[in-house]
Amino acid sequence: MENSFLLEKLQGNFPAKIVEIPDAHDLLTILVDADDVIDVLRFLKTDRELQFIHLTDITAVHYPHLEKEFAVVYHIHSLIHNIRIRVKVFLYGPNPEIPTATVVWKGANWMERETFDFFGVNFIGHPDLRRILNVDDMDVFPMRKEYPLEDPNRVDKKDLYFGR
Repeated sequence: MENSFLLEKLQGNFPAKIVEIPDAHDLLTILVDADDVIDVLRFLKTDRELQFIHLTDITAVHYPHLEKEFAVVYHIHSLIHNIRIRVKVFLYGPNPEIPTATVVWKGANWMERETFDFFGVNFIGHPDLRRILNVDDMDVFPMRKEYPLEDPNRVDKKDLYFGR
């Protein structure tokens, strides 16, 4: 199965709802709206010809310079055809929301909890959305790019010590 066949099949079943994103590593990457993501994921899994039955990962990316600053990313694998696809959904911040994929894959549960824990993405309809790796009373999301990369109080970074 080729990426072109897969893209044509998706665009045929979801006209004007699937956008291809160029990828340098020959991995088909598509862009979908949050309203359509569950229908697309369910189609990928249940279509007899495609059989994308293995949800490899769900994660997010924070793009603070974009209007839709969060991207939820699904990596899905067809074990029958040995082909993978990446599905991206861009969301508005600071409280991004997307429907849960646990209605398609039960294994999405912990992946969504981890994405919530680190990025603050709220998965609507999730059966138990709470922190999984960080402490419960933590009020920040550590993978968001909201903090400086270096501590401004570090003494070894002061220009004074370098003759500047």
